[in-house]
Amino acid sequence: MPVSSHLNCWAASVAAWALAVGCGFYASRATAATPPSGPAVAASVTVAQQTDPYSEGISRATRAANLARSAKTPLEWNQVAVAWLEAVAWMQTVPPGSPKRAIAQKKVAEYLRNFSAAQKKAAVLDSRLPFATFGSDLLDQQLLLYLSYLEAVGPPDILIVGSSRALQGVDPQALKQALAAKGYRGLEIFNFSVNGATARVVDLKLRELLSEDQLPRLILWADGVRAFNNGRADRTYKGIVSSPGYEQLQAGIRPSLTYLSEATAAGPLPPADAGLPSWQAGLAPFTRLANYSKAASVSPRFLGAESPRSGAWRDAPLQVGNENSQAEAQFTVAQATSRERALFNAIDANGFLPVSARFSPGTYYRQNPRVAGQFDGDYASFKLGGEQAAALNNVVSFTKSLNIPLVFVNLPLTPDYLDAKRRSAEQQFVQDMQRRAKQTGFIFRNLSQRELTRNEYFADPSHINRYGAAAVSRQLAQDRSIPWPRTQS
Repeated sequence: MPVSSHLNCWAASVAAWALAVGCGFYASRATAATPPSGPAVAASVTVAQQTDPYSEGISRATRAANLARSAKTPLEWNQVAVAWLEAVAWMQTVPPGSPKRAIAQKKVAEYLRNFSAAQKKAAVLDSRLPFATFGSDLLDQQLLLYLSYLEAVGPPDILIVGSSRALQGVDPQALKQALAAKGYRGLEIFNFSVNGATARVVDLKLRELLSEDQLPRLILWADGVRAFNNGRADRTYKGIVSSPGYEQLQAGIRPSLTYLSEATAAGPLPPADAGLPSWQAGLAPFTRLANYSKAASVSPRFLGAESPRSGAWRDAPLQVGNENSQAEAQFTVAQATSRERALFNAIDANGFLPVSARFSPGTYYRQNPRVAGQFDGDYASFKLGGEQAAALNNVVSFTKSLNIPLVFVNLPLTPDYLDAKRRSAEQQFVQDMQRRAKQTGFIFRNLSQRELTRNEYFADPSHINRYGAAAVSRQLAQDRSIPWPRTQS
């Protein structure tokens, strides 16, 4: 059976075990507490009079510290992290009435810090991909996360795709909860969006990158006019098709979590189960994902706020030494990597980037330039049709052939962002998509309603924050004309 969680989920199970033991301490002192034996530890716990949780915690902490002294590989640091969690679990079971409770709680905080340090060490050392790169750190990491999700959960019922506007604009958990309230319970939803994704990038991901058995029951494509401007430079797509990963894709080799040889990847990875008990071995492939699943408050300014050339951080993938932009040429490889790493470190386990910042024009434009549409690279040489429209047609035909409903959602923008140039492009786009939807049979929904364009729902002029993403998700769940999947019994 595939492993259904990584280290963070293991931490949750250990916490559940600790709670179970702690509660049981009062109910019975007749049997011995069984130490955690794996992710399912909370299922079977007994408590004994002769067991001293504090002493057990010290013992586990000593073991963790000893392991840390010699740890060098990601696998060894994974063992250190698990050992610290075991120490946390035992310390947490010291009951509130115990004289040792106060010092035990201090130990819990200390051990959690040690766990976090070990976890980060494992992730940093184990940064190599099990497949060849596709030329974008964020795409590589989103793909790694999605492949892991497929192993743990299986194909989602709903897959969200699009650019960074979708990445932080549609919250899978909020959509799942809103749909459950409408009677669509138990749906699994994943956000497989990446910054800079045009229609051609989405087409490539759905028709080439993923196999048919990795596709969902419904595709929710959330984006807007910028992804369909055939006059803009499509750097993300060009970067992907010139990458080693795409070269392998053309040779019939799809990315997988099967470790590739040194000749076809950045480097070989050790077997997941080397030197580990079976339950720890199962966790090993997920260690590298542990720091990708933390919902975090991300600063749009750090990620790269609006620039005179691109209009915003999101849809212009990081370019190093671009001769067309003096500002972009100032980025070093290290800065670019750090910036993208900050993105996927904040992405949660369902592929969503939760951004907490709220857009305030007065504050925002004191720190960032106000960019007019005529100078925005995303609207350069604005033209609908061409290769981007062809990509949409490809996706429509492909999803029809597989009986997968395709829903395109035009995400909202702030009134502040929609100057005359952008508003004209937006209107042309909506009319064009309505016409195409009627002709070809996909579903088009325009969410540019006034109630969804409030500044408090945005992180910057064109990117929704986590509060707006929840509002968008609730709005979509209310749409009964969308053929939402039902849970398969």
